[in-house]
Amino acid sequence: MGFIDRLIRVWSGAVTGQDLYDVAVVGCGPVGGVLATLLGRQGHRVLVVERHAAPYPLPRAVHFDHEVARILQACGLGAELPAISEPGSEYEWRNGAGQVLLRFGGRPVGPSGWPDANMFWQPALERLIEQAARDRPTVEVRRGVRLVGLDQVDDAEGARGDAAGGAVGLTVDPGDGRAPERHTARYVVGCDGANSTVRDLVGGTVTDLGYFFDWLIVDVEMRVPRVFDPVNIQVCEPRRPTTMVSGGPGRRRWEFMRLPGESIADLDDESRAWELLAPWDVTPADAVLERHAVYRFQARWADRWRTGNVLLAGDAAHQMPPFAGQGMCSGLRDAANLAWKLDLVLSGHAGPALLDAYELERRDNVRAVIDLSMALGRVICVTDPDEAAARDAAMAGGAGQAEAPPPLPGVTAGVVRDGDPLAGRLFVQGRVPGPGGPALLDDLAGVGWRLVATAATPPQPLPVAVGAWFRDLGGEIVVVAAADDLDGTYAEWFAAHGVAVALQRPDFHLFGASADAAGAPALLADLRATLDRVGLAAAPATPGGPP
Repeated sequence: MGFIDRLIRVWSGAVTGQDLYDVAVVGCGPVGGVLATLLGRQGHRVLVVERHAAPYPLPRAVHFDHEVARILQACGLGAELPAISEPGSEYEWRNGAGQVLLRFGGRPVGPSGWPDANMFWQPALERLIEQAARDRPTVEVRRGVRLVGLDQVDDAEGARGDAAGGAVGLTVDPGDGRAPERHTARYVVGCDGANSTVRDLVGGTVTDLGYFFDWLIVDVEMRVPRVFDPVNIQVCEPRRPTTMVSGGPGRRRWEFMRLPGESIADLDDESRAWELLAPWDVTPADAVLERHAVYRFQARWADRWRTGNVLLAGDAAHQMPPFAGQGMCSGLRDAANLAWKLDLVLSGHAGPALLDAYELERRDNVRAVIDLSMALGRVICVTDPDEAAARDAAMAGGAGQAEAPPPLPGVTAGVVRDGDPLAGRLFVQGRVPGPGGPALLDDLAGVGWRLVATAATPPQPLPVAVGAWFRDLGGEIVVVAAADDLDGTYAEWFAAHGVAVALQRPDFHLFGASADAAGAPALLADLRATLDRVGLAAAPATPGGPP
């Protein structure tokens, strides 16, 4: 029996005007908050439904990379990030004897204009994100209400006129014994975590790789400032694999692996947490224990990220071990990717089938990150002394060579230019002069479709029709003069890749590039053809799926 057949229809008839939200986001964690903010900045009417009455007060994720910092910058949070984060300059792996096995260097300025690694305190970031969403006049955040049902809503009048028609009805329990509320939205996005209600309501299944370990997570706030050098350390000690990293300014996190035969109850105890911290000279006299909890690290993903007008993002779509620090990062990449696709569909620039490209574009990246996280875990989570000794001998030969974090795969299919070697790669962001001094380019040029060139090879004037279409898409032409390229970021990038013009998507990946400044019109023509082809393609059948 299909999804629609299983549901009791409690709402019917045409939906128009203020009865209809463009997007309902379920979950107001970092992923839902960023998605709502990005959509709100495009003027779309968004409802955010969150079952918790207040933001989660304890830390969870502690790392975001340069690309995610740029996404947060796009939400208007760039000025606030330095106060709640600190660069994770190095990540060093040592064995139990203190021998360095591997060292990842962290550039102070990565390709996106932010440090490669940024260590932060999640409660502070969540407050900033939620406030950014609430500051958008078209975004409504409802806390303390629980989603209990989804169903198809007829849209006889075609309130938005999209090719798919229809909308999704949400049944929401406001609590306190009050009657259920009804809301409707063109699209619903489940950003409601690993135990996603949205995923369950659409009958979603999950592929689980069966890779899991239990670790005790201990977060402390230091009473007395202390310098930890390096900032982040992984101790590959078979007697107790341990992670020690920054938890943001003034805070630290330790992670202790549960050993074979050790019970979760024995490990998840405050006195046990202090015992494990003692060898690091961390005691109640100089630290406040914010949290201790045993978490099971898993590797899995949803088999379907889109079911009709319902989509999944963040932990609702995928989970991964924390060893690469990419769990929250992957969710925020989902939000950045999905936001511009929803914007094009809602504004009529592309058909609903464009949303099928969301999973297509994000899936390979997520699976590569899961594979990387598992590979790191196989090195870290070794408790057999002989196996650990063999690992140490194999790795020690390369110690002392600082390595950049491994690059993540870009977009390999979807809204990218066919046959273009730069298509799908993450584009750079550099500093330029601003009203108050040096500024990152996005803060002046805005975020959206950007045709970027240097003054040395400016793009030729666009044909009138092409220029009008690009502007209607929200596109802008950005030419960076040599004197304005304060760090040489753009001159270096264009010279290194032998191109004159780059077409950047709203999620900072390249649609493509042209070696000739006169190739800009052809680049935009290919973009338009790709949006038509991808956006109007027949969506794959989703038996049992929602509207």
